[in-house]
Amino acid sequence: MMKKSTKANSVFYSRIFRLVLPIVVQNLLSAAVSSADVVMLNYVGQSSISAVSLASQYASVLFMVFYGLGTGATMLCAQYYGKGDMRAIQIVEGIAMRFSLAISFVFAGMALAAPEMMMKLFTNDPELIAIGASYLRWMSICYVCWGITEVYLAVLRSIGRVVVSTMMNVLAFSLNILLNAVFIFGLFGAPQLGAEGVAIATASSRLIELLACFIVSFMSKDIKLDFRYLFVSSKALFSDFVKLSLPALGNDISWSVAFSMYSVIMGHMGTDAVAANSFVVVVRNFGTILCFGTASAGGILLGNLIGENKLEEARQGAKELMKLTVITGFIGGLIILAATPFVLKYADLSDQAMHYLKYMLLINTYYVMGAAVNTTLIAGVFRAGGDSRFGFICDTVDMWCYAVPLGFFAAFVLKLPVMWVYFLLCTDEFVKWPWVIRHYRSGKWLNNITRDNIN
Repeated sequence: MMKKSTKANSVFYSRIFRLVLPIVVQNLLSAAVSSADVVMLNYVGQSSISAVSLASQYASVLFMVFYGLGTGATMLCAQYYGKGDMRAIQIVEGIAMRFSLAISFVFAGMALAAPEMMMKLFTNDPELIAIGASYLRWMSICYVCWGITEVYLAVLRSIGRVVVSTMMNVLAFSLNILLNAVFIFGLFGAPQLGAEGVAIATASSRLIELLACFIVSFMSKDIKLDFRYLFVSSKALFSDFVKLSLPALGNDISWSVAFSMYSVIMGHMGTDAVAANSFVVVVRNFGTILCFGTASAGGILLGNLIGENKLEEARQGAKELMKLTVITGFIGGLIILAATPFVLKYADLSDQAMHYLKYMLLINTYYVMGAAVNTTLIAGVFRAGGDSRFGFICDTVDMWCYAVPLGFFAAFVLKLPVMWVYFLLCTDEFVKWPWVIRHYRSGKWLNNITRDNIN
């Protein structure tokens, strides 16, 4: 029995490592593109950086929408792949594509017809509005392409085609960085377009990525990027998709908006706190790449096992995934700790900001562990079993009934020092541990959500 268990664990680790590596590479490149935009626009001017930063908020919203839709598709497709029902996967892809295209066309239409109005929601500065409006017009192309590729790549990841999905993102991200340089600085005879060049580069890279997806689809023997499935009706799968994706979408949006309130709180505590926090966010993102990659890979693999109706293997796999999570959380903390002296050496901030930066980074060395455990369980394990509702309720209550009110109370009523406020905000992940771990141990998340009759 022991040998059988050891062999099963060995197979699990082998499969998950094959999934984790491409996802980690993909996340690293995504972080690199965001950094490249800021670095290159730094040579253009502060107005360009500010305008693009504000206009990019619409892309951030779209990302959360596409991520939520992709999660709903992944939960269903991973299990149907384990079951071997490829037709159901194609139908789910078509359902997700209906939502993503409808939403992306709305955003694209607004960006083309009323980009100035979109910018006025964030600023009254005429210069920023003009720069941002030009950026948004070009980004309208990107929104439509993105709506198609994100769903298709999510489906590919759900059936284990992570390498293919990652290669598509590598293509888009690499082209984005290269074309950014070409259009921002006017290289190789191209016009020097500044902030507008960022939008052109992003739209061009996404369009090429979409063309690459069609090529992959043409070469694929099973999962196609086939728009005919937009019109295939299945009441059962549509109901399942809405039931799974809406809580996941609500969860991601609720959490991200609440987390952005942390920046609002810090923003009202002085420029030193804001400057220090901006550096911390970058370092923390790199520290959590491995943790979040493990959560994504684990969710896909567990979904496949549950779809195969191997519930006990999935339960054991979840235990092994938790062990990996603790390890990757520890590694993430070490990465932040190791980066701290370098950040403190090269950051050009005031003495007070440097003081904040040092201790904020030290707080994040253990905060990463809280985020790693919760992300793996809520976004990985629970969603693999079709349970997206628990995470939505848990994160909404934790963030909006505890963390955000506590932050505002500590900062503006008690008027505590910056570091105390930051410390209290960073308790959010640990406060929900008892409920999250209890739900994990209950096994209520472990459900085979596939159907034999999908009409």
